[in-house]
Amino acid sequence: MALADKAYSSRAIREHLRRRGIRAVIPVPADQQAHRKRRGSHGGRPPAFDREAYKQRKTVERCINRLKQWRGIATRYEKTATVYLAGLYLAGIFLWSAR
Repeated sequence: MALADKAYSSRAIREHLRRRGIRAVIPVPADQQAHRKRRGSHGGRPPAFDREAYKQRKTVERCINRLKQWRGIATRYEKTATVYLAGLYLAGIFLWSAR
């Protein structure tokens, strides 16, 4: 499942996710809704949107914001992916133990 905000609500992104079997939970912007309504029956069916699943996005965003308080993670000083991942693990451990 891919949770994203309205900025990622394009036909190309939705088709890309659908081809890979990933369920997209992306709200539709007002201008896209209006365009679909103007086209009438040719506008197609609006994409499904699961409000309860979208609420989970808030938790992920808060976690990312907490991790970005660590300067090394926010600016990506590490050159290799393994060292960066180790930094993420360390930050996660410190954040988890601080609770």
